[in-house]
This record gives sequence, structure tokens and C-alpha cells, in this order.
Amino acid sequence: MTEAIYTRISQIEPMLPSDQGSALSDLSVKVIRQSAALSTALHPVTRRAVAELMRAMNSYYSNLIEGHNTHPVDIERALASDYSHDPAKRALQMESAAHVEVQRLIEHKLAIDPTVEICSSGFLGWIHHEFYERLPDEFRRVQTPTGETKIVESGRLRRDEVTIGRHLAPAFQALPEFLLRFAAAYGSPNLSSVDLVVAAAASHHRLAWIHPFLDGNGRVTRLFTHAYLVKARIGGHGLWTVSRGFARNRDAYLAALAGADEHRRGDLDGRGNLSNQGLLDFCTFFLQTALDQIGFMAGLLDLDGLQRRMAGYVERQASFGELPPESIFLLREALLRGEIPRGEAARITGRPERTARRILRDLLDQHLLTADTEKGPVRLAFPAKVAGYYFPRLYPEGVEMTP
Repeated sequence: MTEAIYTRISQIEPMLPSDQGSALSDLSVKVIRQSAALSTALHPVTRRAVAELMRAMNSYYSNLIEGHNTHPVDIERALASDYSHDPAKRALQMESAAHVEVQRLIEHKLAIDPTVEICSSGFLGWIHHEFYERLPDEFRRVQTPTGETKIVESGRLRRDEVTIGRHLAPAFQALPEFLLRFAAAYGSPNLSSVDLVVAAAASHHRLAWIHPFLDGNGRVTRLFTHAYLVKARIGGHGLWTVSRGFARNRDAYLAALAGADEHRRGDLDGRGNLSNQGLLDFCTFFLQTALDQIGFMAGLLDLDGLQRRMAGYVERQASFGELPPESIFLLREALLRGEIPRGEAARITGRPERTARRILRDLLDQHLLTADTEKGPVRLAFPAKVAGYYFPRLYPEGVEMTP
């Protein structure tokens, strides 16, 4: 095992796949164009509300890849600091909330300073630190292959050798050098917009290959990829997540990662130590998955279809006496306009002022509308309980409703 350990940065090459044709470039252009089109589907205020739902979904799927299944409603409760009394469920809630909170921090940091070097070891360590500082103690303990229990230090590069499947990760003493090469390759200012999309895919694998931390590398890698796509200004990215596609095709995802771990397969397989074909296949899988998820969300965010599903939900709730039928008029108006003044409720619903105020209050109480202040304008909200109605198949079948 020691003879096979990676100690030289040349052993991580190639950093970007050599595409003999234009297949990757064509896929990248499609990602850029289709994601940008997705960003124009909704009013900016409504888009922000959907993006908030997407953060919770991203957390759900990213943790699901690791074998941790937390119901979307439990994630929502955790974000409101409403934790289960069951220790195991509470731990999973804390993990899910940590993922959402760190994604928010990443987006905030990049909004304040778009020049931040996200490929640097400092930024990667920051992601890991913020994530692990929010985890329960039981998720900070890992067992080594020798049976020893170790505590994962938040933000600290590992000081142990690790094997992931058949892949023996680089020697821990060489991690700083590998991370410098990582930053130079994927943080280069010379990458074009198309190159950046390919680099988002390639860097996803290479960061997982380096495996810089004792634990949590999968979640950190997927959070880093989110940061990379945000910084690359892939329009509409907050409205879709590649993690959903990876989780729904977990075996294919893990196989594609393992394929890119392989050594060069001969003279026709590039000039680096690792397989060019393996990295090309992974990047192709990544970009095809991205396009699939963009297309999926484009279908869900089609305004006509979304309005029909919202109306169907209100009709169902009205049949149970939970909502007045006129609720749909306020929800539809908020969807299209982003925000609506409370004083317009009577005009929008066609009901007397007092009745309109009650309808508005019901929608606020059920968290279908939200507002920043008691008298401020209201906007659409997407609580987990409506995800299965508004956005069918967003989550796997059987977990879309309240547990």
C-alpha cells in the first residue's frame, strides 16, 4: 500500500480532460444557455423563495448520497430550531441544517466578494470548518481501518492515510502541494466561460480524489461545486442542483468517480498519470446530469403548470375546510408579481375587506405566504408540506408529504 501512495503533484494530472472532439464544449454551452433561461422563468422575488427550497433539497440529496436520510419536513423544522427529542433524528436534523447554513454562507461570501479564491485550501478549509462546527459530536467521530476512533477536527487537513474504495488518497504530508496544484488549475483566470463549466466537473472529481479531510469530503466537495458554479456565474444555478441527479443515480455517480480514479490506460489515454478517458467520462456524466436537472426544474417552473398545481392544492385544502377557495388568487398574484401589498387583498380576492384580511391571515398562518413585517407586503413561500404538490418528484416518492 505504501508503494502506491501518491506523493508527487504530477500524479494528479490531467487536471482537465483532453476532449478529442467538441462534445464537452457542446454540453457546457447547453448548460450555460439552459440554466440562464431557467433564471428568467420567475419573478426575482419568487425565484429567491424557490432557491431557499432548493437549498433544503440540496442538503437532503447531498446527505442521502452519504446514506443519511432526513425527511424534508424535519430539515425545515431544524432550520427553525425545532429539533426532535429522538437523539438519532436530532443528529440528522443538525447535519441537514448545517449543510443549508453553510450553503447560505457560501452564497453570502461570494455576493460580498466575488473575487474570493474558492479553490484555495483556505476556502476549502473554511467550508469544512463551518460544516463540522455545526455537527453533533457523534458525527465528528470516525473509525480508522485499524479500529481506532478519531475526532474530526473542523477545517484541519487530515494527518492520516486514507483509502476510499480502491483509491488510496495522496499522502497527508503532500496535501498542501496537491491543493496548490488544485488551486492553480481550477482558479486560473485564463479559463473561458465554457472551460469553467468543464472545470466545475473536473474539480469535483479531483477534490474528492485528493480527499483533504479525515471525513466530510463528499459534502465539502458538493458544497465547493455549488460555490464554483455560483462564481462562474452560471445563471439560474440556484434553481437546480446536480446533487439531486447524483443521488438518484448514486451507483452511476460512484462508478464515474471511481473510473476517473484509474491510472492511464495506455499511450492513447492522455499523457498524465491518471486516465484522461476516465476524467472525460466523469465530466460527461456530470454535465449530462446537470442538463437533466435543469430540464427537470424548467418543467416544474413552467408558469402555467405551476399555477395549475397550486390551484389543485388550494382546491384540495378547500375541500377539507383548511383554506378558502379564493386563496388561489392571492397565491397566483404573489407568484407572478413577487410581492403584493396587503391592502390589495380585497381587490385580488373579490371579497369584502374583512374577509380578504382573514384569507390573507390564513395563508400567512399556513406559511404559504410570508412577510418581513406585520404590515409589509407579502410574498410566496414554499414550505416542505407543499413541495410534493407544487413540485412533484422534487423528492423521491414517499417522502414528499409530512412524516
